Amino acid sequence: MNPFLLYLFLVKATLTSFSGATSLPVIQHDLVETRHVLTERQLNASMAAGRATPGPLGLYVVSVGYFVAGPAGAVAGWLAMITPAFLIIPMIRYLGKRAEIRAVKSAIQAVIMAAAGLIGAALVPLAKDALTSPLLIGIAVVSFGVLAFTRRDPIWVIAGAALVGLADSAR
Repeated sequence: MNPFLLYLFLVKATLTSFSGATSLPVIQHDLVETRHVLTERQLNASMAAGRATPGPLGLYVVSVGYFVAGPAGAVAGWLAMITPAFLIIPMIRYLGKRAEIRAVKSAIQAVIMAAAGLIGAALVPLAKDALTSPLLIGIAVVSFGVLAFTRRDPIWVIAGAALVGLADSAR
């Protein structure tokens, strides 16, 4: 895929998201389902790499770019990731005085709720690709339970899941 075209797809995804992960459904639709230049497994790997590294939540788009078009794609992904930051500054200046308007607040809340629904819909195919054994399903369920119902630091949950996975692969 042409790196400029890839940039346009990725910048569309990042511009229409409020946090890094909300661009996931757009990327999945455009690059996995429609264009077939990325697989579910590569998208999963990109999400894992982006979440495992320090930095913005949307960092995974750099990995997506790399999987699609190599180093030039990674540059396109990086540019797509930083473009909204350069565009938001003038928007904040313009909308700053108007942010107290009730309609603006309602619109932002509606977009956030829609993004949450889109993330949920995008997670189903990714989970089907990633959760391929009873052990992996168990790790996911226990990890979700620990994170949702306790105040454990996520690093300990990740470390525990990694140890269980390593112990299983050593058998």
